[in-house]
Amino acid sequence: MILFPAIDLKGGECVRLVRGEMASATVFNDDPAAQARAFAEMGFSWLHIVDLDGAFAGRSVNGEAVRSIRRAVDLKIQLGGGIRDRAVIDRWLDLGIDRVVLGTVALRDPDLVRHAAADYPGRIVVGIDARDGKVAVEGWAETSELCAIDLARRFADAGVAAIVYTDIARDGALTGVDAVATGTFACRVGLPVIASGGVADMADLSALKAREGDGIAGVICGRALYDGRIDPRLALRLLAASAQGEAAC
Repeated sequence: MILFPAIDLKGGECVRLVRGEMASATVFNDDPAAQARAFAEMGFSWLHIVDLDGAFAGRSVNGEAVRSIRRAVDLKIQLGGGIRDRAVIDRWLDLGIDRVVLGTVALRDPDLVRHAAADYPGRIVVGIDARDGKVAVEGWAETSELCAIDLARRFADAGVAAIVYTDIARDGALTGVDAVATGTFACRVGLPVIASGGVADMADLSALKAREGDGIAGVICGRALYDGRIDPRLALRLLAASAQGEAAC
């Protein structure tokens, strides 16, 4: 299971939000490239970057910060936030971003996701952010009537690399994960799922690890890493171990 440290960008700085509220932003580092280097030194193999401003604007806003991170480290990078058309997808992948996360367009323009996944095998991820089980889009500013599971199933045969599944109510709040619900989601969609939202301590990582057999392929961790609640080396060792649980699907 992959542990993805999160770098959320707002105004060119590394921040963490609580439940997606921009007004709740806490700045943890004003140098994104330095933060990326710090994560590399901790032993991570991937970064999960979100252009928060871009998610609301519908276009890249923190592009220079993303490029500075790409230049600074050799880690694999998964990028989301404001990626809404094919030209932007092509540009980021050509610039060396390993995977792009498509959220709002997965709901608004599913054909774009399907065509990109066909042309870039293993490099397209669908981001599904759920509020009370319903899909939220436009930087979580709008909540649709579509169930998260139903949206994920639309891409079961599209060749996407994974689903990033975010529980908005838990995101950035350090309230703990719902590993059973996330595992059930992974079982029902039949795609690798990267869990996001609520990770507070090692117990949360252990709970998700125990559901690895359900299809949980990774977990994104932000605030708990930044404030020291989780020791990165212990966390990486835990998630790299052999799967603890069997599939319950």
